[in-house]
Amino acid sequence: MNRRRFLASAGVAGASILAGCGSVENQSTRSPPLVENRPDATYYPTHKEGMKMIGVGDAGDYKVGLTYSYPHRFWTVTGTTAEQVTIQDDDSVHLMASVWDPDTMTVLPIQSGVSITVSSDGETVADKQPWPMVSQNMGFHYGDNYRLDGEGVYEMTVRVDGMTERRLGGFADRFGDAGEMTTNFEFSRSARDDIAFTEYPDQQGSRAALDLMEMEMMPTSQVPAPDDLPGELLGTGKGSDEVYAATWLSEAPFLDSGQSYLAVSVRTPYNRVPLPMMSIDGAVDIGGETAYDDSLSAAVHPDIGYHYGAVVEATGDPSVTVETVGPSQVSRHEGYETAFLGTPTIEF
Repeated sequence: MNRRRFLASAGVAGASILAGCGSVENQSTRSPPLVENRPDATYYPTHKEGMKMIGVGDAGDYKVGLTYSYPHRFWTVTGTTAEQVTIQDDDSVHLMASVWDPDTMTVLPIQSGVSITVSSDGETVADKQPWPMVSQNMGFHYGDNYRLDGEGVYEMTVRVDGMTERRLGGFADRFGDAGEMTTNFEFSRSARDDIAFTEYPDQQGSRAALDLMEMEMMPTSQVPAPDDLPGELLGTGKGSDEVYAATWLSEAPFLDSGQSYLAVSVRTPYNRVPLPMMSIDGAVDIGGETAYDDSLSAAVHPDIGYHYGAVVEATGDPSVTVETVGPSQVSRHEGYETAFLGTPTIEF
């Protein structure tokens, strides 16, 4: 397999960019000290922060949910390096946007991104793209710390750009256009400070993860269990703590005669949260001959979820090698920042 050059700058901006500003004196010191000697894997974090709903609405083909919590520390990723973004003294809230398909309730990671504009009395308070990120209890979302100009009512506009990922099945003719959702948010420090905040002094650092949070108006960002993937499951493998599940589709409406489809679903352990924005190569051998040797494209399908795949111009029983050229470039909340940073090669 020819290893392609991985451009660490693709998909996510450099880690030197700070995560916005806001206004919250007590929260900058509330997060407990990080676990010493953290494992290079998923681990139980020092604490869990809850979240509250701001609003849910349609944004073109998309459904968007906007929530908030305390300002968070988190880590951006550039290449194979994670760098911490600390809470600033004037951070007010951590805003989180989730995007999904309203028909199948499939959460949609989008490479082209999301932007959140915050306005008050017709004046823009903040306008930036939040980071794509994963959290143990909040799953995949777009989040960042934001500065607000004190208590009061704000207008929040979430813009979702059109997907550049391959869309398959029932998603084939959808999500190509951008959409916007606007909602109002009444911010008060007392309401924010009522959000649940739980520490785990006895469990922190152990090889485990928080459960995904369930919210009545929003889906959880999980991909199917390996046995529930369509097609023939070729197997599962573990990389740098992430789990790879490969499936081989010999029949599908989007395939022509003589074609097959290789889908590789990469997810977190424990909660099956998809890990988007990776750079992956795949090689397929059928009957001793190479049927495919190239990159795998990011794609979404109603029954597979977010994955990396390729149409193969051959049929039969495959031997598959998957080579991770670049790990997931999504930012991470505590408990994920030391995991999923390797470039493993896995054979099925």
